[in-house]
Amino acid sequence: MDVIATHVNADFDALGAMIAAKRLYPDAELVFPGGQERGLRDFLLQSTLYAYDVKGIRDIDLQQVTRLILVDVRSAARIGQFAEIINKPGLEIHIYDHHPSDENTVVGTFERIEQVGATTTIMAQLFLEKEIVPTPDEATMMMLGLYEDTGHLLFSGTTPRDFQAAAFLLEHGANLNTVADFLVREMTPEQVDLLNELLKSCHKKIFNGIEVAIAYASIDYYVADISSLVHKLKDIENLDVLIVAVRMEDRIFLVGRSRLPEVHVGELFQEFGGGGHAFASSATVWNIPLVQLLDQIEDLLQRTVRSRCEARHLMSSPVKTLSATATIETARELMARFSFNAVPVLDEQQRLVGIITRQVVERAAYHKLLRMTVMEVMTTDFDVVASGAALNELKQGIIEHNQRCIPVVDRGELIGVVTRTDLLRYLIGAHQDMDDCLSVESGRGGLRLKQKNLIRLIDAQLPGFVRELLQQLGEVADRQGVNIYLVGGFVRDLLLRQKNLDIDVVVEGDGIVFAENFAKTRGCRIRSHEKFGTAVIVLPDDFKIDVASARLEYYESPAALPHVEHASIRHDLYRRDFTINTLTISLNRASFGQMLDFFGGQRDIKEKSIRVLHNLSLIEDPTRLFRAVRFEQRLGFHIGQQTERLMRSTVRMNLVKKVGGVRILNELVQILDEPQVISALRRLEQFDLLKFIDPQLRFDHKSAQLFVAAERSSSWFDLLYTGEKYQRWLLYLFCLLSQMSREDIQRVCHWLDLQPQYRELLLEQWPKGQQSLRSARFHVEKKRVPQNSQIYHWFNGLSLEMILFLMSSAEDDQVRKWISQYVTDYRKVRVLLDGNGLIDLGLPPGPNFHKVFLALLNARLDGRVGTLEEEKKLVREQFLAESRVGSG
Repeated sequence: MDVIATHVNADFDALGAMIAAKRLYPDAELVFPGGQERGLRDFLLQSTLYAYDVKGIRDIDLQQVTRLILVDVRSAARIGQFAEIINKPGLEIHIYDHHPSDENTVVGTFERIEQVGATTTIMAQLFLEKEIVPTPDEATMMMLGLYEDTGHLLFSGTTPRDFQAAAFLLEHGANLNTVADFLVREMTPEQVDLLNELLKSCHKKIFNGIEVAIAYASIDYYVADISSLVHKLKDIENLDVLIVAVRMEDRIFLVGRSRLPEVHVGELFQEFGGGGHAFASSATVWNIPLVQLLDQIEDLLQRTVRSRCEARHLMSSPVKTLSATATIETARELMARFSFNAVPVLDEQQRLVGIITRQVVERAAYHKLLRMTVMEVMTTDFDVVASGAALNELKQGIIEHNQRCIPVVDRGELIGVVTRTDLLRYLIGAHQDMDDCLSVESGRGGLRLKQKNLIRLIDAQLPGFVRELLQQLGEVADRQGVNIYLVGGFVRDLLLRQKNLDIDVVVEGDGIVFAENFAKTRGCRIRSHEKFGTAVIVLPDDFKIDVASARLEYYESPAALPHVEHASIRHDLYRRDFTINTLTISLNRASFGQMLDFFGGQRDIKEKSIRVLHNLSLIEDPTRLFRAVRFEQRLGFHIGQQTERLMRSTVRMNLVKKVGGVRILNELVQILDEPQVISALRRLEQFDLLKFIDPQLRFDHKSAQLFVAAERSSSWFDLLYTGEKYQRWLLYLFCLLSQMSREDIQRVCHWLDLQPQYRELLLEQWPKGQQSLRSARFHVEKKRVPQNSQIYHWFNGLSLEMILFLMSSAEDDQVRKWISQYVTDYRKVRVLLDGNGLIDLGLPPGPNFHKVFLALLNARLDGRVGTLEEEKKLVREQFLAESRVGSG
């Protein structure tokens, strides 16, 4: 007798594969070895499956079975009583399955095992090969199995062949309405209650750097279809790996789902007699307390979660080292300069001979042994690893052997170091701070963190020409043999989905050489700065790309300009101002789109927090005080509590004065150019930062009102669409200094080292502008209506920024109206006659021409002349007559 069987607790894939196998073995009996999942039971009650005469295990004599066809299963632990006959002499076993093997795997005389999303896919392919045409009912039942096991073709284990199988079944009449009716079902009240319990208990833990969510519940009644609840929980919480344990009556049901190759839930549940795939598995456990089972699961996860992270992914490179003959004083300076806690020591042949720690150096310095060489006190008994060393080797050296760093050595050459912080950050999952799932990818220069769909984000957010540029940058870097990264605000704003086309890239190598190589491929020109290893690539259309060499910076004293040395991308990122600006994206072809986050930038973007990288950041560069406020207001973030404390401390230390007025002006200009300028200035006032522009400067309610008026004035002018450019920051600078005396403004100009043209505006045009306002106000008070020419001469010669400032500071609507008339109607009025025209009329050239042109302009402004002939007539009547009288 031929028997087609599947696994206990059969699902739709089992049924679909059985129905398909019946076409291959038409004389075989269909037999369920055990129960079925709830959804399948409901389907069996409502369908016409009775026509297939499906039997139960009790309906057949096992000893009469001569050929056993197993579908969707090959583990003896999951076929019920059929396991009793698998070793029967003469029994022929055929297996069709897509599950991985386990210790209970049955060996068949014929096997068709393929890594696809559903066993139904294998059967559909067989139909295609053998030219078997399924009936619409068969196609529908097979489609149910295919859709269920692949999660509607959305699970990570879905393959192209699953899609091909779905297309084949749809072509032959699979009814998708039926599929939807039985696979998309409303939850019962009991399922809702259970899902709520699972949501409450769901918690996340890190195993070997991988985040796993575990949820559990205990109930005294049976609830069907737990797997659907697991899918809902996974989707609600956006989880990559989820393990669910539910105690029902006298047993515990386990369900696991994983999107990550590092966590194979099928292998995990084999320990409990279960089975399944790397991405989906289940098991049933008897006679064990739930708490004890959860402990066992965590122990198993700790042992079985595979971290693909190797030493080369975590190490920092290139490495700062000390010579064995270096003094303790030299070691102390190096460690202080770069915030190192341990430094490798090399001999004259550049061989690694020891490690010196900060603790040893400081103790030697305490004993006044600054001239002693490090070789006298360095540690010579230490672990090293190769670049391909696994995580456990690193843990052994750092945790068990208490090393502060592990040197990474390949072929006798020191190529990097892994520090305690590197390992700890990875083990606690700092790379998974955001809800977006991150996975470790290999590459040079550090831990690459690839955000799901990041390339799609690049494609969606950036114009085509920018995407092409980024790829070309990566190609040139590959040819040069260097790593290249997008850095700074470009990456931050990409994640925030804000427009930013200011491309900044960092090269692990010589940035200027890279810029020169890139320029050759695109016909660009470059501007380089040898001192800082930076360059600007200027494309033929004037689009610019800033290129920098990855570098370290250290400060000889607070507020001083930094000294620069070449370094790795990680060290380069460490010199940045705030964590949100430390994110970077690889552009090399092999790792295009992968993201690095060493300092929690993603977390701070998620939490909308402005946070410095270390506690001396603001002391080393006090201009970051202004930058913190600017980013806070621009992005709608908040300054972190610790960073705010450090800001107030730096202000109290009065270090901002040491950076000089020029650098303060640069930060002030950027703040005044921000859309949220009012709130930014309020924050500067709250942090007492305005005093570093001038001790007399304040931003109060009256100042804020003036800025609101200035915003209205600038918006009004922008809506005129004249195409004229003006500097908004300068308008707001007028507003900021409006309550100060001329002497105070002179002091500010000197301190900020304002360029001469801006000094002229503040010191020369300011008095003229104020006089113009007084003239206009006088006419309002006296209820006089000025001629158009008067309005013109009040404001003529003032810059556009000053005119908009006067409009903003005018308290009377009539004055604002006159200013607006000047801007829109009067300021561009020109006479038609020129000097040659006056000569043709008989006027001799000379200083009198100015008087003539002024009279013509006034007449045209006041409407007394409108054409060229009218201008000539005015000249003849008013000036030629005078000329004749004078000559007579």
